Amino acid sequence: MTQPVDIPRERALPPQLRIALELATVGVPVLPLRVGKVPFGNCRACADNACGGRPHMKRAGECRCPGICHGWAAATTDTALLASPAWAAAWREAQAVAYHPAGAGLTVVDLDDAQAVSWARNTLPATRTVTTTRGEHWIYLGAMRSANSVRPGVDIKSLMAYARWLGPGTGTMTHLPSAVRALVEREETTPAPGEVVSSTPGHAAWDAIVATGCRHTERYVRTGLERGLAMVRARTESGAGSRAFGVAQFLAAQHAQCPGPCGLETLGRQIIAAAVSVGVPEAYAERAVSNGLTTSTGRAA
Repeated sequence: MTQPVDIPRERALPPQLRIALELATVGVPVLPLRVGKVPFGNCRACADNACGGRPHMKRAGECRCPGICHGWAAATTDTALLASPAWAAAWREAQAVAYHPAGAGLTVVDLDDAQAVSWARNTLPATRTVTTTRGEHWIYLGAMRSANSVRPGVDIKSLMAYARWLGPGTGTMTHLPSAVRALVEREETTPAPGEVVSSTPGHAAWDAIVATGCRHTERYVRTGLERGLAMVRARTESGAGSRAFGVAQFLAAQHAQCPGPCGLETLGRQIIAAAVSVGVPEAYAERAVSNGLTTSTGRAA
């Protein structure tokens, strides 16, 4: 059993560490976040997941690194580790505290804007809410698979994810409803090399023939697309679906002022194919890309 750490100079504790220790003592796994609200990078031994990863990651490894490596997987309730010299530098630079929702038996519905909040209030059962910079976190009892961009402005954070700690929130926490689970559908884990996850056929490449109302040159569009596809294909461990959403959103924004049509459907099919190639289920990839395309333009491709 983890024992509280006896630190004689408690007043000297970095403020983020003090919060983290309080959360850890009640069973909430925590970790520090650096500038940009992201986890600290891996040490040299763990760089590029060379160590094989921690035992509870998607691809279970045997890493027992005492440092703050592997992002969300570093979250812990071990107060001795949190206050150890190996984590000291990170806490001095920390800009925020994050926690692993599933590790505390929770799911966070991250509502990123006013429209998403309005949707949740009209659709989901009330629960504990925490105000964020741009919207709200709705916190439910129970863990589930995480997924980004399940609908415009809505992410699900639970297993293999982290959420920023922004306070205890208000309201009574309720059990995870089926309406939230349904948002994720059947997003599966990334398959082992060689496994088939979709029968998605090859799609025609974008060209000016399908974009008679586009004000951009073919070279400009192709260059942006190839860069985006490379970003999606690089996410072989996780996050390819979220990256596909972001790429679709970015590309669509470039055409917001075009009279159209711009052939965004063709661009979207290529992004979907890239996501499927690294293990994203086709239905999830289609939804993420569709949401990305319409979020920026407000119209169909």
